[in-house]
Amino acid sequence: MNIDELRSKLLVEQKNGYQSLTAQQREEMEGYAKRYAAFMDACKTEREATAWATEQAIAHGFKPAVPGMEVKPGDKIYLNNRGKSFLFAVIGTEPLSQGANICAAHVDSPRMDLKPNPLYEDAEIAFFKTHYYGGIKKYQWTCVPLAIHGVVCRKDGSTVTVTIGEDESDPILVVSDLLIHLSADQMQKTAAQVIAGEQLNVILGTEPVTGEGADLVKLNVMRLLNEKYGIIEEDFRSAELTVVPAGRCREVGLDRSLLGAYGHDDRVCAYAEIEPLLTLPTPKHTAVCILADKEEIGSVGISGMQSQAFEYFMGILCDGQGVKLSHCFQNSFCLSADVSNAFDPNFPETCDRRNNSQLNYGISICKYTGSRGKGGASDASAEAMYHVRKVLDDAGVRWQIATLGKVDQGGGGTVAAYMANRNIVTVDAGVPVLCMHAPMELVSKYDCYMTMLACRAIYLA
Repeated sequence: MNIDELRSKLLVEQKNGYQSLTAQQREEMEGYAKRYAAFMDACKTEREATAWATEQAIAHGFKPAVPGMEVKPGDKIYLNNRGKSFLFAVIGTEPLSQGANICAAHVDSPRMDLKPNPLYEDAEIAFFKTHYYGGIKKYQWTCVPLAIHGVVCRKDGSTVTVTIGEDESDPILVVSDLLIHLSADQMQKTAAQVIAGEQLNVILGTEPVTGEGADLVKLNVMRLLNEKYGIIEEDFRSAELTVVPAGRCREVGLDRSLLGAYGHDDRVCAYAEIEPLLTLPTPKHTAVCILADKEEIGSVGISGMQSQAFEYFMGILCDGQGVKLSHCFQNSFCLSADVSNAFDPNFPETCDRRNNSQLNYGISICKYTGSRGKGGASDASAEAMYHVRKVLDDAGVRWQIATLGKVDQGGGGTVAAYMANRNIVTVDAGVPVLCMHAPMELVSKYDCYMTMLACRAIYLA
């Protein structure tokens, strides 16, 4: 055996995915990227993603989960959890006692939420006060076009949907920053202090109503909102309004190989789970897709992955077959589909290049996340990693290994730990992302496509 044969046999040699991409795969990839971009334009919040998924599920023949229902192979069943998270399944030929193949992603993203009493006026400028949601670099959210999405439960008991800043005819909103000419003191601060949380105040207007008295600009803004949405200031106390970057998902780069948008983390993995399940043939093991909320703040609350909504949904399915839920979980597998950080050569000092995901090398498989000593990680077993490796290899899906930066640099987590806590074998995997948690994140079309193929392969394993 010569040296080249020995090297080929014993060593790993990964290549850029485009080097082996066929013409047919490229066509499929570009079509998938267009469909994903349309999803991103329609879904900037977990509410919008849940509504979109519900509509698509119904259109593809899924029926709502009802306690006491009969559950048989080929059935398509969904649960809309209070408009904030979504679960749906295609029932397999094997009984649920043999477990399910689960893909779990989250559909919330870092943003700015309006405070309960948000509207005020200062120096004859009207503002909304916000509280940022999830981990952000606060300075990145100034001087960029912003939009408002959400719902308001009005005093009369009705609910109105609010979207401002996305239509070409809409105004946009902005958080101001200090001009460079007067920034001598500001420029001495650390990046974490350049913009304080209480300075993330969204500019709404400057025109007063005609008349005498205080807060005439605020009153004018409230008048405009009342005319369009029928709301009064008190209604903000029963509202869920978020401020997100305005604009559409766009192709990035002269070669158009990347997609730039707000909220790839983690709707890029959510869509990769949704699309194959909608048209999945009856699988051997029941295939389950989870679109969870609240991951960015710890997966807490009634719509987060730590809630009992998943047990409720799976309990309905198991009861419909006379199966114990604990037996189902014991034999189930979960792909915790969440993004990884793509290697950025502008910041090489933050990553271990031997163990970091890279653009255009396929879905990234992450044995553990966490931070500093694997704190908060699920840490998949060797057997679990082999299972994913074999399933993806057998399906011809390109994959790579990922860790979240250098050991002492920082870290993060996903929903994996909460699935593993349920006695479900779980492995993290997802799309590599540049500029994660920024108002615009970047992903590779190729990695998006491979992640969708990976979710399909897991469902059919």
